[in-house]
Amino acid sequence: MKMKFALAAFLVASAMALGLMANASSGGKDAPKDSSATPVSAEQSAQNENMHVEGEKRFRSNCARCHAAPPKFPPRMMATIVRHMRVRATITDQDMRLILRYMTE
Repeated sequence: MKMKFALAAFLVASAMALGLMANASSGGKDAPKDSSATPVSAEQSAQNENMHVEGEKRFRSNCARCHAAPPKFPPRMMATIVRHMRVRATITDQDMRLILRYMTE
């Protein structure tokens, strides 16, 4: 059991380190180069809010059993972590996408 925990801890630490290195090599810029953003309609805003709430529900039902919400990580690092945990926690692809959206907003 200790070996499994050590392996899991190593994998999570490695994923975080890789994410930090990737973020550092890209200059830490997660924003798109085109700064002209289109205005968000009320319908899109409501849909985004609904997806955020649904992602939070999925996080609480799948992830919060073992984890507290982590601090904000860069989206690429969070995607790696969520994909890794998807396999370990056997969550669906849709749940993974909603959780990832929730964790990166």
